[in-house]
Amino acid sequence: MNIGVIFAGGVGSRMRSKEIPKQFLNVHGKPIIIHTLEHFEKNAEINAVVIACVEEWIPHLKALLYKYRIEKVKKIVAGGKSGQLSIYNGLCAAKEIAAGERAVVLIHDGVRPLINSRLLSQNIECVKKNGSAITAGIVKETIVVVGKDGIVEQVPSRVQSRVAKAPQSFWLDDILGAHEKALSQNITDTVDSCTLMQKFGYKLYMVDGPYENIKITTPDDFYSMRAILDAKEDAQIYGLEEGDGQ
Repeated sequence: MNIGVIFAGGVGSRMRSKEIPKQFLNVHGKPIIIHTLEHFEKNAEINAVVIACVEEWIPHLKALLYKYRIEKVKKIVAGGKSGQLSIYNGLCAAKEIAAGERAVVLIHDGVRPLINSRLLSQNIECVKKNGSAITAGIVKETIVVVGKDGIVEQVPSRVQSRVAKAPQSFWLDDILGAHEKALSQNITDTVDSCTLMQKFGYKLYMVDGPYENIKITTPDDFYSMRAILDAKEDAQIYGLEEGDGQ
């Protein structure tokens, strides 16, 4: 079984959208989170989806799922006080759905809509082969590691450097076990799943994803997404398929 665990717990403080969380902002005629969910809905390998959502927006989300015919969402749970706790709530719901069956979980941001179906399948394949799949972005500029007083301590090779993105995918039992171990040690604010898994000794394997796989957190990201979707729409005129050139 393959289950998407979607984190939609943000409130959009960096987006400056005072009245509506960023995942519900409209781009190209529909909310960002619907753009994201449609990739999971259309992928034949995805069996179910769980969403951890801002609690007071759950009724609105349910209405959107009905409107856009998103049928693979089997559970919606309230988000926690941190991203880590929200994901944990989603993983617990995924365990209920799996009902004892071994499952791959694809942990993804609701505001990261510029993925494709092939990337989801690559994540599933990598987990089944290696036990994990961390979607990566190719680094196009030089990265430096800065220490105290602004001194550059290291300049990693650009060829060997990647930006960790999402989805981040694992066997459900492995990632849930890591979360439970973290909670037993009062760790509740780990920045993402791959950081948590590495902390507890799991090997991580990378899957290169599309460069445009950005997280929509600022107004600049919002306008970038709109421009990318405009370009994809224009490309249809020339017969290009999703994922071409990636």
